[in-house]
Amino acid sequence: MTTDTSTVQQLPATHVADTHDLISVQGARENNLKDISIEIPKRRLTVFTGVSGSGKSSLVFATIAAESQRMINETYSAFVQGFMPNLARPDVDHLDGLTTAIIVDQERMGANPRSTVGTATDANAMLRILFSRLGTPYVGPPTAFSFNVPTRKASGVMSTEKAGGRVEKAVVQNVVYLGGMCARCEGMGSVSDFDLTALYDDSKSLGDGALTVPGYSMDGWYGRLFEGMGLPMDKPIATFTKKQLETMLYAEPTKIKVEGINLTFEGIIPKIQKSMLSKDVEAMQPHVRRFVESAITFQACPECEGTRLSPEARSSRIQGKNIADLCEMQISDLAEWVREFDEPSVAPLLKGLRHLLDSFAEIGLGYLSLDRPAGTLSGGEAQRTKMIRHLGSSLTDVTYVFDEPTIGLHPHDIERMNQLLLQLRDKGNTVLVVEHKPETIAIADHVVDLGPGAGTAGGNVCFEGSVEGLRGSDTITGRHLDDRAKVRESVRKLSGVLEVRGASTHNLQNVDVDVPLGVLCVVTGVAGSGKSSLIHGSVAGCDGVVVVDQGAIKGSRRSNPATYTGLLEPIRKAFAKANNVKPALFSSNSEGACPTCNGAGVIFTELGVMATVESTCEDCEGRRFQASVLEYTLGGRNISEVLAMSMTEAEVFFSEGEARTPAAHKILDRLVDVGLGYLTLGQPLTTLSGGERQRVKLATQMAEKGEVYVLDEPTTGLHLADVENLLGLLDRLVESGKSVIVIEHHQAVMAHADWIIDLGPGAGHDGGKVVFEGTPAELVAAKSTLTGKHLAAYVAG
Repeated sequence: MTTDTSTVQQLPATHVADTHDLISVQGARENNLKDISIEIPKRRLTVFTGVSGSGKSSLVFATIAAESQRMINETYSAFVQGFMPNLARPDVDHLDGLTTAIIVDQERMGANPRSTVGTATDANAMLRILFSRLGTPYVGPPTAFSFNVPTRKASGVMSTEKAGGRVEKAVVQNVVYLGGMCARCEGMGSVSDFDLTALYDDSKSLGDGALTVPGYSMDGWYGRLFEGMGLPMDKPIATFTKKQLETMLYAEPTKIKVEGINLTFEGIIPKIQKSMLSKDVEAMQPHVRRFVESAITFQACPECEGTRLSPEARSSRIQGKNIADLCEMQISDLAEWVREFDEPSVAPLLKGLRHLLDSFAEIGLGYLSLDRPAGTLSGGEAQRTKMIRHLGSSLTDVTYVFDEPTIGLHPHDIERMNQLLLQLRDKGNTVLVVEHKPETIAIADHVVDLGPGAGTAGGNVCFEGSVEGLRGSDTITGRHLDDRAKVRESVRKLSGVLEVRGASTHNLQNVDVDVPLGVLCVVTGVAGSGKSSLIHGSVAGCDGVVVVDQGAIKGSRRSNPATYTGLLEPIRKAFAKANNVKPALFSSNSEGACPTCNGAGVIFTELGVMATVESTCEDCEGRRFQASVLEYTLGGRNISEVLAMSMTEAEVFFSEGEARTPAAHKILDRLVDVGLGYLTLGQPLTTLSGGERQRVKLATQMAEKGEVYVLDEPTTGLHLADVENLLGLLDRLVESGKSVIVIEHHQAVMAHADWIIDLGPGAGHDGGKVVFEGTPAELVAAKSTLTGKHLAAYVAG
């Protein structure tokens, strides 16, 4: 038998399925993107660079990742979509080759005070199962070790539905459903004590505004509620009977009828506990936070000693340790304890727990503990904590999107982060990284540089190709990629010292250090070495110290740089004075707002499970104000035209002529000083990049009067070219007679310092010591610490 080989078809060298190796973006116009088209290779590491505000996040997050998530959401039924957020289609002509996008961003891990590192990563869930199986004495199921589950007791008739519609009833008495929550603090770990004098002024009556709690106004329903409960509205609170005071402060929710309407009255303190104390203090609005900090003191719960757990949960032990002891341990130590613990009956559980805890160490977070509240993690720590669940994932061909993963990392830790990004790529995933650090740009397979400027001057693709190609290009990033700051040759003389003695906050080991004043002092060290503990714990509370921290500024679409910085106030007053009308007319959130769109400038049309449609208001044409308000001018411009100005243009406008407004000019001067001259006054805060938000905050807090400024990682989100501007700003602050203390990892800032305090040598309990203090030149010459070695390598190029 012979075979005719000529009839056998030759298989193509490449299968057609393998030809889909590009993510194609055509005509992207989201935010400031200028109709750009680009092709991004799949299963490669692509880094997006460019100055702050050039459009990196608009392309990566608001276009590619957003469309991927929207398309996945559309695969669910209309019923399920009704419970999901409505995502509008990005402003782009065509997207092709998308895969499932997993976003690992810098957002803090929620503001729920019940959330800890252990609950956010499932480590606590594994430990609860472990103790429910092996803990002695036996306490109960896994819920018996959860501080978020209270113990419940029930008596009465219990009904159980059976097949055929039968209902089986049984009488139960005192059935206990065991939880691990401490009854005293309700699983919070701390108890609150109220200063009653901060809640009300007892010399006033309720009707005269005796209550000083935010949100309590007697003009509306609250006044009718208090009256409906029989509380006297015209007598000073000091004359209240004991029962009346108890009702006002502690009454349980009580249904009453006011003017024919059923309402619920609740005492002030239970109301505050539910509405304010259930949130993380960091996430509160500034005026609410000020009230909480002045009216309420927090201390560790005396019953559970801050562990959040019930006595039963704490009584169960494995090898002499209870679940609270394990959660309190540094994760690197806990990983060692689990590694040495061997029990065949729970082998799969222990294997999963070991892998999870080892991932913490691998990602540089071994210094944390599982009981650390999630809301206290920095942006960089939160991002790396979210990464942990992806390190051991079996998923491939996924698009991972990272937003500056090196934030908050020492140069030593950046090397480890780079390895993790390469690991994800080598598993067959597409890794998209928005980044400014040259160390991470250097490992990219493909680079996309956006610019050339920021805001309206950006939004174009200036370069795409290899790292070598970027280095040889004439773009801003290409020119600055190999920039190396020189070590300051002559340092400024200190004017005094701020003595810190016996500092022991968190992992600090009884630290004594003199922080110099009148100069630029940089505090550095590996992540977790104790930098923030030293400065925020021992320096930040002193008189005359202004702290600019990493906390993200929050704001709705109605917030803009003018409202956030207080710039709009003097502008409105200047308009009102020039036209002899009320200042409220010049606020799009008040009397001057367009009635059709309520001052938003756009109209949102809800389409059920379909994406909400946003269209420009036809009446005000997106200008947000009533037509009559726009007839009033200042210096020949109306309020809408002023809000459309750039900071640089407005700085000139308010400095001379009829529009001269010194108060507005002073704020604009600071905004331009921090490098935000290109932003418009009325640009919504929601459209600003992370670096831009950080600098808006810096400009605002620079207005506070103080002699010492503490800046926590001010280079966050800054391009290599912008770092030069920041160094100039820091120098100007010092030369004006201020002392500047910067917590920073960026080598350019270290090299520019007059004095460096280096903490370490490691993280967690391996750190907490001052390993070097002196000038940058001395640190480079000594090379005695990790920081010294990396700084020496940096300045050597």
